[in-house]
Amino acid sequence: MNIVYDKVSMPIAHENYFPVDISADTMKEHQQNVLAKIEKYGLDAVIIYADREHGSNFAYLTGFEPRFEEAALVLHRDGTSYLMLGNENLKMGKYSFIKSKVVHVPHFSLPNQPMETIKSMKELVAEAGIHDGMKIGCVGWKHFTSSLKEEENLLDIPEFIVEAIKQNNPTGVVCRASNIFLDAENGLRNRVNANEIAHYEFGAGLASSKVLKALNEVEPGKTEMEIAEKLSAFGQPTTVTTICAAGERFTNAVVFPRNKQIQKGDRMSITFGLRGGLTSRAAYVANEKADLPKNEQDYIEKVAMPYYKAAVTWYEMIGIGQSCAEIYQTIEEVLPKDIYHWTLNPGHYTSADEWTASPMYTDSEVKLESGMMLQMDIIPSVSGYGGVSAEDGIAIADEQLRNQIREEYPETWKRIEARRAYMKSNLGIVLKDEILPMSDICGYLRPLILNHGYALKKEKV
Repeated sequence: MNIVYDKVSMPIAHENYFPVDISADTMKEHQQNVLAKIEKYGLDAVIIYADREHGSNFAYLTGFEPRFEEAALVLHRDGTSYLMLGNENLKMGKYSFIKSKVVHVPHFSLPNQPMETIKSMKELVAEAGIHDGMKIGCVGWKHFTSSLKEEENLLDIPEFIVEAIKQNNPTGVVCRASNIFLDAENGLRNRVNANEIAHYEFGAGLASSKVLKALNEVEPGKTEMEIAEKLSAFGQPTTVTTICAAGERFTNAVVFPRNKQIQKGDRMSITFGLRGGLTSRAAYVANEKADLPKNEQDYIEKVAMPYYKAAVTWYEMIGIGQSCAEIYQTIEEVLPKDIYHWTLNPGHYTSADEWTASPMYTDSEVKLESGMMLQMDIIPSVSGYGGVSAEDGIAIADEQLRNQIREEYPETWKRIEARRAYMKSNLGIVLKDEILPMSDICGYLRPLILNHGYALKKEKV
């Protein structure tokens, strides 16, 4: 495979983005999925914890997340459920997709809000149906994969909740159960249907269109904040900290866009993620190689091209039945770790969270399936040079799922088809039929940001 830096027409940033809500049918399917897992693992109930940053497992059943409090959903094997809500979430009980008895838990409220209650945390947990002799699965947000023996019983929900459960269940079992949602091979949230793909494509596509607009606004003399203003997205919730950083990052420990002027020759990173996908670009503020610092003028050949070859390899390998261990090994061969110093997984699942889990690791037994959503995420670090990034997401859909998207969400399908055609005709990237690009700029990388007419691409044979 030969990668070239050449004239490339810019992709189109779509404008017709409107939210697609998760349907009642999908939410009913979610509840049935979780109940089946409870039965499979021999649990009597699960308690699903949520807070402002970690609410997606909770929302998988309720449809909403706590805005600034904590919350918990207790779902029993027989389908009975209880919503444990703080002061300012109580009103949300009536909007939940999973019909539940509401238990007011002031302990979940913000500091110094009224916590007058005659019931202790132990008593409130009992009110949610937790009693002695049960096997209770705890679900937070982190599916621990540590192999250390002493960590096999780690739980990912707050201790004050765990303690109340144990007080009510002294002879029973309290175990971790986040794998129900997040396990790399069988986690429920790592499989989506047509409704969910359309729902998440809104966020992924919108984020990508905003990043392209921001890239095109980059000019020496403008500030990071001026460019970051282009990343505003109608108040939609972000999944990561928005990055718009030029030159040296993190000065004075600041991770957000600063009132700092962009200079020609600066290294620059722009990252924006909404629910459904993230788009990230790292390159140089330059129009030609001579604009780069003297010792970095071979950046395209030394860093950007090898990285892009790995990215193209990833996109063209992805498909139904593909071994994730093989993907990991192939990326290691194309972009050797000992030279390019990438350390994380070369790709991961995405959906309501930026990263739910990753099936791509050494000796992974996971094979890719229809319904998975993945983020292309390879992060090289070459000493003496700036970073490079062209991170975007895709969905995998077999013929039946593709037909369903085409019929039920025609606007979503038109954007997906346009992206596939662009990647093939302009970038030389040939995707398998089942791969659906979720980003308007999937595969598009300008290593020199100011040169709008040139980008990297795979040379046609």
